[in-house]
Amino acid sequence: MLKSIVLAMIPIFVAIDAIGLVPLFIALTEGLTEQKKRRIIVQSLLTATVLAVAFIFGGKALFGYLGIELGDFMIAGGIILFCIALTDILKPTRKQQIPDTYLGSVPLGTPLIAGPALLATSLVVMDEYGLAATLTAVVANLVLAGIIFCTSSFLIRLLGEAGTKALSKIISLLLAAYAVMLIRRGLVGFLG
Repeated sequence: MLKSIVLAMIPIFVAIDAIGLVPLFIALTEGLTEQKKRRIIVQSLLTATVLAVAFIFGGKALFGYLGIELGDFMIAGGIILFCIALTDILKPTRKQQIPDTYLGSVPLGTPLIAGPALLATSLVVMDEYGLAATLTAVVANLVLAGIIFCTSSFLIRLLGEAGTKALSKIISLLLAAYAVMLIRRGLVGFLG
């Protein structure tokens, strides 16, 4: 069982990509107090956990009922992530308009943490390693993401304001590329 959990954790860690989300988290929470940042972290992790666990239990049935294929889901998620990345690149002040009361749920909890990558990966991992290993791996990785987000203030001090903003732009470009990759994989699923 332990081996299955460890093997399930690796693709889920990559799918969540908490390290890659740190600059986006920093950019979205810029200027907020540490107390508000902690509340946003908790809100994002609760949102992601509820969504991921619900999807693990009901995702295949929901897809089947609605006639949605995994490719459809990947394309939709890719478009949403691309819009978020594009907004950050072209209108960086736009993200400041997201009320901090919602920030933990959308866009951090979903679609960034519990987005198409995590949800699709969870279904694949569940088929490979079983329900218990998948649930344990998802929850462990979400806790790890919370720890990484909590240490983001250290990153700000280390990189400075200019370095953080530069890293945020690079991450937004990577997020856009990731979104395009999701769309491409979804299209390949239809054509292949």
